Amino acid sequence: MLRKTDVEPLPDRKDDDEGTPVSVKIRERLNAARKRFNANDNIAEFIQPGELESLLDEVEVKMKAVLESLVIDVENDHNTDNTARRVAKMYLNEVFRGRYVPPPPLTEFPNAEHLNELMIVGPITVRSACSHHFCPIIGKLWIGVMPNEHTNVIGLSKYARLAEWVMGRPQIQEEAIVQLADLIQEKTRPDGLALVMEAEHFCMAWRGVKEMDSKMINSVMRGVFLKDPSLRREFLSLLPRKS
Repeated sequence: MLRKTDVEPLPDRKDDDEGTPVSVKIRERLNAARKRFNANDNIAEFIQPGELESLLDEVEVKMKAVLESLVIDVENDHNTDNTARRVAKMYLNEVFRGRYVPPPPLTEFPNAEHLNELMIVGPITVRSACSHHFCPIIGKLWIGVMPNEHTNVIGLSKYARLAEWVMGRPQIQEEAIVQLADLIQEKTRPDGLALVMEAEHFCMAWRGVKEMDSKMINSVMRGVFLKDPSLRREFLSLLPRKS
């Protein structure tokens, strides 16, 4: 008969947790909350302090394995020495940063003067990457806002910050511009919102058909821009024409 002192201790849960890859921990939290984590989703609220640095280490290890599977001598090739680390930092801290960090802070002001005239911000430089091939998407964005007395006024630079946050994820252009429109609509509550984006897709220019001059242009119209053709024409007519 076993005495209490003879019973083997339970495994240390903390030690087990320490051996779990940080990507698995984050994914488990997302699954437990039944939250989607597609390429263009933001998952910042499920990342705990210090975990982004651990995730960078994990991506570096796996990126080195990719290079090795491409039959690149990462041990002796001076050009790819530390490439895995650089790529991991590029993805997590730069080009896909919009997935892993909270939205930029915004200072919002009431529309004290009851402004109700068309305002256009742009061109804002857009930098993203297609979620199909992880090739760059580079372009320009214009934002038209028709405020009302209840609209929150934000600084012009904040539109660029919001665009950078949304575009800093693997995206397709059609979804990216809708995500940004939803965000601006939520933050400012205007009578009308219009976005036009023109971008070059390197998944088409660098690979595939290798067409260097093609661009994709799309738009989102909300509120009075959708209902009032004359306002929509005014907005589009004020955008710089290509030479």
